[in-house]
Amino acid sequence: GFHLSGTVTEPATATEPEMTYKVAISFDRCKITSVTCGCGNKDIFYCAHVVALSLYRIRKPDQVKLRLPISETLFQMNRDQLQKFVQYLITAHHTEVLPTAQKLADEILSSNSEINQVHGAPDPTAGASIDDENCWHLDEEQVREQVKLFLSQGGYYGSGKQLNSMFAKVREMLRMRDSNGARMLTLITEQFMADPRLSLWRQQGTGITEKCRQLWDELGALWVCVVLNPHCKLEEKSCWLRQLRKWGEMDVCPLEDGNYGNELPNITNALTQSSSHSQDSLARPRRTVFTRAIEGCDLHWQDSHLQRIISSDFYVSHSYQREGESLLFNSQGQPLWLEHVPTACARVDALRSHGYPREALRLTVAIINTLRLQQQRQLEIYKHQKKELLQRGATTITNLEGWVGHPLNPIGCLFLTLTEACRLEEENCLEISDAGDSKPPVYQHVPIATGSQDSGESYLSLALEVALMGMGQQRVMPEGLYAQDKVCRNEEQIIARLQDLELDPVLVQTLRKQCILLLEGGPFSGLGEVIHRESVPMHTFAKYLFSALLPHDADLAYKLALRAMRLPVLETTAPSGDVTHPHHLVSVVPSRYPRWFTLGHLESQQCELASTMLTAAKGDMLRLRTVLEAIQKNIHSSSLIFKLAQDAFKIATPADSNSDTTLLNVALELGLQVMRMTLSTLNWRRREMVRWLVTCATEVGVRALVSILQSWYSLFTPTEATSIVAATVMSHNTILRLSLDYPQREELASCARTLALQCAMKDPQNCALSALTLCEKDHIAFETAYQIVIDAASTGMTYTQLFTIARYMEHRGYPLRAFKLASLAMTHLNLAYNQDTHPAINDVLWACALSHSLGKNELAAIIPLVVKSVHCATVLSDILRRCTMTAPGLAGIPGRRNSGKLMSTDKAPLRQLLDATISAYINTTHSRLTHISPRHYGEFIEFLSKARETFLLAQDGHIQFAQFIDNLKQIYKGKKKLMLLVRERFG
Repeated sequence: GFHLSGTVTEPATATEPEMTYKVAISFDRCKITSVTCGCGNKDIFYCAHVVALSLYRIRKPDQVKLRLPISETLFQMNRDQLQKFVQYLITAHHTEVLPTAQKLADEILSSNSEINQVHGAPDPTAGASIDDENCWHLDEEQVREQVKLFLSQGGYYGSGKQLNSMFAKVREMLRMRDSNGARMLTLITEQFMADPRLSLWRQQGTGITEKCRQLWDELGALWVCVVLNPHCKLEEKSCWLRQLRKWGEMDVCPLEDGNYGNELPNITNALTQSSSHSQDSLARPRRTVFTRAIEGCDLHWQDSHLQRIISSDFYVSHSYQREGESLLFNSQGQPLWLEHVPTACARVDALRSHGYPREALRLTVAIINTLRLQQQRQLEIYKHQKKELLQRGATTITNLEGWVGHPLNPIGCLFLTLTEACRLEEENCLEISDAGDSKPPVYQHVPIATGSQDSGESYLSLALEVALMGMGQQRVMPEGLYAQDKVCRNEEQIIARLQDLELDPVLVQTLRKQCILLLEGGPFSGLGEVIHRESVPMHTFAKYLFSALLPHDADLAYKLALRAMRLPVLETTAPSGDVTHPHHLVSVVPSRYPRWFTLGHLESQQCELASTMLTAAKGDMLRLRTVLEAIQKNIHSSSLIFKLAQDAFKIATPADSNSDTTLLNVALELGLQVMRMTLSTLNWRRREMVRWLVTCATEVGVRALVSILQSWYSLFTPTEATSIVAATVMSHNTILRLSLDYPQREELASCARTLALQCAMKDPQNCALSALTLCEKDHIAFETAYQIVIDAASTGMTYTQLFTIARYMEHRGYPLRAFKLASLAMTHLNLAYNQDTHPAINDVLWACALSHSLGKNELAAIIPLVVKSVHCATVLSDILRRCTMTAPGLAGIPGRRNSGKLMSTDKAPLRQLLDATISAYINTTHSRLTHISPRHYGEFIEFLSKARETFLLAQDGHIQFAQFIDNLKQIYKGKKKLMLLVRERFG
């Protein structure tokens, strides 16, 4: 039938009553062309009621009454029956139909109405004419609304996932050859172009967000697929081309390399070789996300060689054939397809996407045979240039267009096409699913169908081979953050897919063969002997190859990984000159220092590769030595070398078994390198690094500790050497950990003391105290350290440092030495009249108490120093009070007699201190009165009371104080209120 109608009942639920809906569906040539349903649900997919009615008709065709088109039935009626039919119809639906019926009646009765110009009348139940367009029903308004909604959510709430599933829907439509695929993509693109964020991002010059960027990429790739449909009509193609050009010309249209800013243009347009590299030669045309699809519109499928490749498995030739210059077959007679590789791969993707999997496979095999031939030719070219290139140690030859991270994802496309042919299909498994699918796919070898391929080759071994070829291609790092980020992302995606392959003997053979070719490939391989300075590094790829090869061919695995360790962009020398080379290879402008936005990531990948090798080489001294040399030569970041040292240490010291000395020594050597690298540069992790090194050396053993103590000056600052290194080495824990005998302990202690004295000489300010502590148990060393402190005291040390050492000396039982150091400290100090909360006050009080306890002579020696350095009245009166409370000399130094009498303030040395205190009170009073405010009056009166207590210690103190007060009243009589308070208190 052409028209199906029915009523669908939705059963009642706990919350909703039973509902009945009227559904009508139109068909044409096995497609649903329109639907209507009373439920009013809006979605891009059919509602459940439409699906239910369709399934009912499919499953129970005999239950659905088949009728003639309504026009046939009407034809059989006479005039009375027709009148009766129309009147009953109007009566049944008079509210909806009456206005229309009246309008139609008027038109039919008017002789020149439009309706009377046309022969016959439409019949919705009769189906379309053979010439009419026919396509599946698509609710366009709904597609627009949904895309708009998902875009407005800006990648939140899984909207990115929703949009990706819409893209997957487009791919599914293309595969089913449903013409709505392109229509739906057009609707999606229109909404993407109308996204208000585009103009905002463009104004701000910021890049599009990462998630959004990937959606745009998929959009661009889908358009390439659409325009490359091998069976589309010319008018369709020209219509798409107009649309794509219109979108591409809009200034908000995102660019292919992801930059809105005016960074250097996209690198994928190879630079032309010209003698003068002027800026103009760099001004490449603007390339948008649609440019590749626009270019794709120029491609066609009419080439007879191409047609034969895709239409037959047995298209072979047994003699070399040239058409013009292009080669059609290789020496085995297998067809080749010599198109620009990403373009050729886009054709494969189009065939696959439009439901031509066999054709896609045939073209893939031809492309791979072409790549193999190119690989062989490049090897031959390299053999001729090898000597010259190796002498220079660098090459300017490289591909400007890398296949990994390319907008058309050529390698991913070939790999997918080949592996899909080898997949052990599980039930209803369509398209590769999102990351949500945790079960890795299972593959089997499927022999290649073409007539003359080598026996033993399968689509699976080809998949591995082409992935390795593509990943190993030497290529220049592209411009701009986005393009560089994409290289890393694409590489990780391909490696994740490679890791799904179980490496059986056939695949191992493919792997080995390709790895050897990559190592010998010269400048055409990223793993060749010489590479371009701005070549994309191979660390991530090499890490995969190393792990995959290791169980089967360890020598090859190490050779490859060691070769890949380099990162020439960080070496200082720029490439010298240019060499003549084949026209399809281009030299990059050598003067431009590249902006490698992903350098941090690349360096960490280099570090991962090194770590993987270290782990594998555990126990093998020779291999470890080679890996260590590669690390020292190629890794330039101290924090990464430190990470490697820590990794090696962790692997070398497992919790459940003995340490591995070979790897421990490597950890130590890396640690020492880090110490040397960070010795003169500031590094916030330096303390952690130093502590770690001591732990590592302790684990290696006593010889390692002796060695770092003896060569401390090339590894540590004096402060680190004394306070962290020597202190840790001498700690009880270290002695226990190493279970040392007496001679070993003595040797360590002697090294630590020598270090301490050397550090104290070099940096007495920061190391003197640590040196004294480390030398405590050895009389000669201790005396030497003390002498170093005394020598440095007059010039290089602060009072704080000297007081600290003086207190340490008193604590150790050297009170006279403590006194000497305290006296030296006093000469560096200066306390002003208003510094009554200075941190050194406690030290001054302690120094005076020490002198007092030693005896009259010491007190007499320190008081002049105090008077000279301290001008703060309250501090001086505090010292004076303490000195008069007990008799001096109570420390009881052997051989000294003590009178046991209290000291008088009238006689020296206290007389000098009393005079100084009184004079300080007088000076401070004047200073305070010059800028006093009424709220401080009360405090000032208390201060004068304290002063009076000190004045009264002198014989004529009360007279002196009275004179002092009179003097104040005279000078400051303007401050009436204050002087009133002074009179009240002091008369």
